[in-house]
Amino acid sequence: MTESDLTVLQPGTKERVAALVGRAVDGSGPVGTATGSGAGPGPRIAFACAEFNGGISDRLLTGALDALKNAGCDLGGVTVAWAPGAFELPLVAKVYAESGAIDAVICLGAVIRGDTGHYDFVAGQCAAGLQRVQLDTGTPVVFGVLTTDTVDQARVRSEDDEANKGREAAITALEMIRLLGVLGRETVPEVGD
Repeated sequence: MTESDLTVLQPGTKERVAALVGRAVDGSGPVGTATGSGAGPGPRIAFACAEFNGGISDRLLTGALDALKNAGCDLGGVTVAWAPGAFELPLVAKVYAESGAIDAVICLGAVIRGDTGHYDFVAGQCAAGLQRVQLDTGTPVVFGVLTTDTVDQARVRSEDDEANKGREAAITALEMIRLLGVLGRETVPEVGD
């Protein structure tokens, strides 16, 4: 199996994240003690993170939160949910997107190729499901799920540097929120004007 000490979600990670953001939940309910009001100014961003290969998800989430903070976002308005794995991310994204309380959903995780065809089904269906949520709801759903052949490739793409794919996902979410805001304010002239 590809999950190892390098990819497993470490004890205390959910509680550490809960202390940084407005709200953090997993399948068992709230995680840790959330700080902030949960309604900070700025874009309302939700994260759907995969717990399987959670060590990689954590590194991606750290990069994304750093990017949001560097962009001036109040992390008190951020919500983080931990899904069991990448296959479950589309449903979490759908719930967030349909709530009307979120401007963008960032989905983070890692699907690492193993010895079976499981990888092909999980990675493809995760991507297709997230795209469907985005198109069906009109809410940006950013695909920050690594699909790699090895754990080492996943680690490189989740390093604490500018190439961190979680950081890129957060920047993409902010760009999409701005773009859709501009497009929503534009008026289409009547035919013949």
